[in-house]
Amino acid sequence: MERMILISNSDNRRTVGLQAARARLGLPPAIQLGYLDLLQGKTSLTHLAHSQGLQIGEAPMLRLDAPGEDFEVERELIALGAPDANCKAEDDRLMAFGGKVDFQSLSMKTARALHEQKGKLYHPSQWFRGYGRLLARMDNEAKQLWKHPRWMNAPADIAAMFDKRETHRVLSAAGLPVPRLLDQPEALLDYEMLREKMASLRMHRIFLKLAAGSGACGVMAYQVNPVTGAELAITTIGVENYIARPPLYYNVKKLVRYTDRPVIRQIVNWLLHHGAHVEQWIPKASYEDRAFDIRQLVVGGEACHSIARVSSTPITNLHLRSERMSLESVNLSMKEQEGVRLCAEKAMEAFPNSEVAGIDIALSRGTRTPYVLDVNPFGDLIYHVNYRGYDTYEWEFKRLGAFQDKRERKSRVD
Repeated sequence: MERMILISNSDNRRTVGLQAARARLGLPPAIQLGYLDLLQGKTSLTHLAHSQGLQIGEAPMLRLDAPGEDFEVERELIALGAPDANCKAEDDRLMAFGGKVDFQSLSMKTARALHEQKGKLYHPSQWFRGYGRLLARMDNEAKQLWKHPRWMNAPADIAAMFDKRETHRVLSAAGLPVPRLLDQPEALLDYEMLREKMASLRMHRIFLKLAAGSGACGVMAYQVNPVTGAELAITTIGVENYIARPPLYYNVKKLVRYTDRPVIRQIVNWLLHHGAHVEQWIPKASYEDRAFDIRQLVVGGEACHSIARVSSTPITNLHLRSERMSLESVNLSMKEQEGVRLCAEKAMEAFPNSEVAGIDIALSRGTRTPYVLDVNPFGDLIYHVNYRGYDTYEWEFKRLGAFQDKRERKSRVD
C-alpha cells in the first residue's frame, strides 16, 4: 500500500481527519512532518526520508497541508520571512510578488519575540514570504531526494493558489470567467488611488482581499454611493488605535459594518500595504433573499464534493454563520450544477501540477453566469458531505489510486 508523507501541523483537525480516513480504508498512517519542527530546524524532509528508507525507489505521495491555526508556526514563518533571515533571491522564486519589499518588516529577533494575542493580525505579507520560502525549500529537497517527486499539490502551485493576485492572473490567462480586476496591484498604493480608479471605471462596488488571507480574514466588501459619496465597508477586520504604539489590526471573526471614512481609509491602506487583490463585486445569485456561492472540490481533474454557502451578507464563509446547503436545496438546475462542475475542473487545469483544490464559484444574479472567485489548495475540509459514499479525504485516496475499494475487488472476482 502507498506511503504518504504529510507536512502539516500536528494533531489539528486536518491531520486528525486525514489519518482517520486512512485508517478506515486500511491504509498505513501518513508519516507526519510537523511544520514547527521543520521551521525550528529539528528535522527536515531529507532526514525523514532517510530515516524511513523512503529515498529509495518510487517516491511516496507528498502532501502539504494548511499551516494555520498554530501561533508558534505563524511566528516562525514571520521570522523566516524577515529581511535578515539569511535567505537568497532564489528562496523567493515561488512568489509572484517576491520582489516587493514587505511593509514595515520585522527582524527575526522581533518576530520571534511576538506574543500570542487571540485574533491579532501580525504581519500577513511577511508571513506569506516566510511560507513561500518554506515551500521553495520543500520543493528543492524533494527534487534532490527523488527523480520525480509525487506532490499531491506542487509547492509552486500552492504558492500561486495562495496568492489571490496570482490566482486571478493565472485564471485570466487560461480564459476562465473571473470578476473584473480594478487595477494591477502595483497601481493601487493607497485609499486615494483606489477611490480614483473606482471613479474612473465607474466601478462603485468592489471586493478587497488580502493577497494571502484565508477564511474571510482580510476580506472587505466595499461600496461607494456614486451620488452622495457615502461609503460602506463590510469586513471581519477590527482596528484599535493607540497614542504611544502602532495600531492593532485583528480578526473580529464576525462581520462588521463601517461607514466612517477615516476608519475605512485606515483599513483599506493596511490591506493595500500588505498586498491586496481588488476586483469587481459580482452580485451573487440568491436563495430566499440570501446570497450564496459554491465550494466545489476537484480531485484528480474530477469535480466531486460540493456545498452551497448561503448568507444574508455578501461574505459567505461558513465560520461566519453562513448556512451550508446542497446545490439541489438552493434550486440549482442540473444544467447549472454541470456548469459549476465544468468551470471548477477547468480552473483546476490551470494548475497542472496539482490534484486537489476547493474552487469557490459564484453564479451572478440574473444571468446565473459562473465566476471563479478563489482556488484554495487546502479547500478539502468539507464536513458532512459525501460523494459516491466517501468523505473528502477517503475520495482523494481512492481517486488518486492509493487504495482499491473492497467492493470493487469483490465485483471483479464475482
